[in-house]
Amino acid sequence: MASARRIPQATVSRLPLYLRVLGEAALETGTISSEMLAARAGVNAAQVRKDLSYLGSYGTRGVGYEVGYLVREINRRLGLDADRRVAIVGAGNLGQALASYGGFPARGFHVVAAFDADPAKVGGLVGGAVVQPSAVMLEVLVDKGVDIAIITTPASAAQAVADTLIAAGVACILNFAPVSLSVPDHVILRQVDLGIEMQILSFYQHRVAARA
Repeated sequence: MASARRIPQATVSRLPLYLRVLGEAALETGTISSEMLAARAGVNAAQVRKDLSYLGSYGTRGVGYEVGYLVREINRRLGLDADRRVAIVGAGNLGQALASYGGFPARGFHVVAAFDADPAKVGGLVGGAVVQPSAVMLEVLVDKGVDIAIITTPASAAQAVADTLIAAGVACILNFAPVSLSVPDHVILRQVDLGIEMQILSFYQHRVAARA
């Protein structure tokens, strides 16, 4: 069956974008064409049709796709139909900002634990979770059954944090620390380096300025 086909990584990376567009479209209409979805998502219509075929959805000629169905299917395939328990390691400004992001609970992500090596931050609140000392991280992660961890520590501490997360059984890590981490093959690691993103933007700004 089409719904049982393995979804390529490139398609997985586009599904959250489609989900956002569909959420906006749901306020306006019950159906959406591949052309309209493509235009709003910034991809071509053929790519949209191919991506959605992995969900077993081919739309209806002349009508398009049912928005509600696509939202349910994408949520299901992304695992967003179940709550995810999240830990934030590093209770500085970035960690606090991420924990306070209102879009997390709406998508089923709940911050259940927070940690920091700074005694001054221990006992404070980060997204509703009490900041605990790094020394108890392993046992708390296990006790809370954390599914996903976000690292917002300085680069020098990130690898040791990742090692502790892995030892606690956390298999999905989002790393904001500006350093490459070494993790086993079974661990899913996503890297967000704000410095690199700014350098890329600098390249494009430089190119635009050169044309002026």
